[in-house]
Amino acid sequence: SQILRWLYQERARTFAEMSNLSQKDREYLTGSCSIERTSAVQIFSSQDGTKKFVLTLADGNQVECVLIPDEDRLTLCISSQVGCQQACRFCLTAKGGFTRNLRSWEIADQVLAVTRILKEEGERGITNLVLMGMGEPLANFRNVVPAIQLFLDDLGFDISRRRVTLSTSGLVPQIYKLAEEVNCALAVSLHAPNDELRSQLVPINRKHPIAELL
Repeated sequence: SQILRWLYQERARTFAEMSNLSQKDREYLTGSCSIERTSAVQIFSSQDGTKKFVLTLADGNQVECVLIPDEDRLTLCISSQVGCQQACRFCLTAKGGFTRNLRSWEIADQVLAVTRILKEEGERGITNLVLMGMGEPLANFRNVVPAIQLFLDDLGFDISRRRVTLSTSGLVPQIYKLAEEVNCALAVSLHAPNDELRSQLVPINRKHPIAELL
């Protein structure tokens, strides 16, 4: 519980900062574990206040997350994969192909990285999270669920479940599984009112048509 608080509430960058752990524990953690972080962040701003953050991961791959301001909310849209396999026709991420799944810490670190920047700039904090960036979250189920659990945990990010939303193109079996694993909001990218058109735009519809999805 102490380590969770230091990592996700105090945003500690080293184990040496975790002052309420014993010296022996801090030395053990330093020798046995690592606190991974994205290596660089580029920021692109829009006139409406939206900001895109391009994060370079430890292996050199890049992912994007987007900060969307509203009157009473500040929503961060985060990625779950480097690229995407779903091949939705309207999606630029799909055109770049698929590289790999993000690990749980890489999903969580998008929030930490942007939070640090907002704090340095004296801006208000993030109020809402949506997994609606690069990738299909439910295609990376084993890493996405632990990340969401960190977002909701009162020892982690301590965000209300009503303020964490996962968006999917319609992986039906994983939707049922998600409901058993974690309590967050769900959004479905429908994009078309009938199977003929949706199957053209969103290929997963050929496997899980609208009736099954609903």
